[in-house]
Amino acid sequence: MPATPQRRRGVSRLTIGATVLAACVGAAVAGSALPAGAETGHHGHGGRTVDVQLLSFNDFHGNLEPPQGSSGTVEEIQPDGTKKAVPAGGVEYLAQSLRTARKGHPYSVTAAAGDLVGASPLLSGLFHDEPTVEAMNKLGLDVTSVGNHEFDEGRAELTRLQNGGCHPKDGCYEDGRTFGGADFPYLAANVTDEKTGKPLLRPYTVWKHKGVKIGFIGVTLEGTPDVVTAEGVKGLKFHDEVETINKYAKVLDKQGVKAIVALIHEGGLPASTSYNYNCDSPGAGDGISGPITEIAKHVTPRVDALVTGHTHQAYACTIPDPSGRPRTVTSAASYGKLYTDTTLTYDRRTRDIVRTRVTAPGAVNHVVDRTQPKAADMTALISRWNKLAAPVAGRPVGHIAADIAGRGAGAPESPLGDVIADAQLEATKASDKGGAQLALMNPGGIRSDLAYAASGSEGDGVVTYGEAFTVQPFTNMTNVVDLTGAQLLTALQQQVSGPNETSPKVLQVSGGLTYTLDLTKKGADRVVKDTVKLNGAALDPAKTYRVAMNEFLAGGGDGFAAFKDGRNKYVGPSDLDAFTAYLTAHSSKEQPLTPPKADRITVVK
Repeated sequence: MPATPQRRRGVSRLTIGATVLAACVGAAVAGSALPAGAETGHHGHGGRTVDVQLLSFNDFHGNLEPPQGSSGTVEEIQPDGTKKAVPAGGVEYLAQSLRTARKGHPYSVTAAAGDLVGASPLLSGLFHDEPTVEAMNKLGLDVTSVGNHEFDEGRAELTRLQNGGCHPKDGCYEDGRTFGGADFPYLAANVTDEKTGKPLLRPYTVWKHKGVKIGFIGVTLEGTPDVVTAEGVKGLKFHDEVETINKYAKVLDKQGVKAIVALIHEGGLPASTSYNYNCDSPGAGDGISGPITEIAKHVTPRVDALVTGHTHQAYACTIPDPSGRPRTVTSAASYGKLYTDTTLTYDRRTRDIVRTRVTAPGAVNHVVDRTQPKAADMTALISRWNKLAAPVAGRPVGHIAADIAGRGAGAPESPLGDVIADAQLEATKASDKGGAQLALMNPGGIRSDLAYAASGSEGDGVVTYGEAFTVQPFTNMTNVVDLTGAQLLTALQQQVSGPNETSPKVLQVSGGLTYTLDLTKKGADRVVKDTVKLNGAALDPAKTYRVAMNEFLAGGGDGFAAFKDGRNKYVGPSDLDAFTAYLTAHSSKEQPLTPPKADRITVVK
C-alpha cells in the first residue's frame, strides 16, 4: 500500500526579502542553521562515529508527472554488459523512493543542487511552479542551491517561491488558499545584489541533529547570465564558484562546523551515459570531464562532498581535492529519475567527515522506478493541480503520426528541432510580421519529445496544449533581426567554438538552410564555410538576411554573441504560440504530422 507521508521537519518559514536580508546578512554569516525542526526524533548512536545519510537529486524542472518519451528513461548496464532503457521519474515515485531509503537511517538529510523549477511542464509551469515547491515540502527536502532556471522569472519571483504569497499578476489559484513558499532554504552564496554587494539569499545553512552538524553551501554556475534572459538576472552579479565556496567554508570552519557539503549547480560529462557506470573502476577512463572537474580540484579540502547538477547527467565519482584526498562528486541525472545515496561518516570528536578513503558504495545512484507504490499524498497533490489545469492542458492542438524526438534525439539535429524552427519561420515570414527568411532554435530550449502514445484520455497521436507546453515552456517571444551573411556564419561557428567548443550547442534550423558540420575538426573550422546555403544559394557574407529566433538567443544567450549585433528587431508571437499554431495548421486526425528526416545539417564524425 502507498507509504504514509514522510514526517516534515517542522521547518519554520524563512524570510528572505531584500529588506530583511540587508538587516540579517551579518547574522547569516555569523551562523545560519536550519530551524529547530531539523532536529528530528531520530535516535543516535553512542560511538565515536555515526553514518549520516545524504540523499540528493538535481534538475527536477517541475516534472511532477512521469516525463514522456526518452526524457522519462535512464540507461542501465545489465549484468551481461548490454544496456537497457528503464522507465523512471515522477514525484509520486521519487517521494516513495526517498521515504523508503530513509528507513533505518536515524541521521538522514535530503538536499538538491538547483533547477527544481523552471522549464517545467504545464502542470507546474502554468502555476509559476507553486505545485513543485509544495511537492518538495511534502517529500522532505531540507536544502537546495539555486540553479540558473530559478532565475527564469527574475529575482522577485525567486524570492516569492522562498517566502510565499500569491503571484503578483495571476493572484492566488484557489479560493481560501495562499501559497506558503518553500519550507527549505534556497542557497545562493555566489549571487549578490549588484548595487549593495549583499547576498540575494542565504549563502549557507547548517543541518543539526543530536550533536551532528553539517554545513551546506549552495552556488549556481558563474555563467548563469549566459543561459538566462537578461531580464531574469537584472541587477544581480554572479561570482566564481570555487572562490565563493572556499570563502564560506572558512566561515563555517571558524564556527566549528567542520563537516561541509557543497551544492553546486554546475556539472560534468561522464564517460558513459549509463547511470550505474563505475567511473572509478580501473581502466574506466577519466570518469567525468567538463567544468565540475576543475571546480572539484580547486574547492578547499574543508568541503567533504560535492552534489552537482546542470548537465542532466548521472555520475557518482571521486575526484581528488587539492590535498590529494578522494572526494565524492555526484549528480542524479534530471527530472527526478534518480536519487543519490551518499554515506558521510561523521567523527564526533573531530566534528568532521572521515575521508581517509572513499570507495563504493560511498555514493550510489538509484533509479526512481515506477514499479513501486505511489506516494498517496503526491497523487493527491497532482490530482488537485490537474483539475485546475484541465481546461487549458487538455485542449488538442495537433496530431502526429509517430514519436517526434526532441531532447532525446541523441544527434546534433533533432526532428522536433526542425519542426520548431519551421514554426517560428512560418509565424514571422510574412512581410508585415517580420519578413523572416530563416529561423534558428537553441537546442536547450527544447525540453522534451512529442510522444505518440497518449499520456491521458486524449487518444494516441493527439498533441495537447499541455504536451506542447512541456516542449516549449519558456514562452520566449520570437524576434526577427537583420544579420549579414558574415554575422550569420560567425553565429554558426559559435555553436562549436569559444565557450561551446567542448560542449557544442548546435542550433536547429528551418527548412532551406543547409550546411556541413565536420566534427573531426576543431573549433570554428567544424562549420564548413562553402557548404552554408539558403534555399540552394551560397551564403553571401555581404548580404543582409532576416533571421527569426527566440529572445533568449537574440540577447546572445548560450554563447551566441553574434546575435546581439542584430538590427531592426521585430517582436513576433511567443515561441509556444508559434509552435501550437504550426501544429494546428499542418496536421489533422486524418493527416497527422510525420517526423521530419532531420537532414538539414550534414554531420561528419
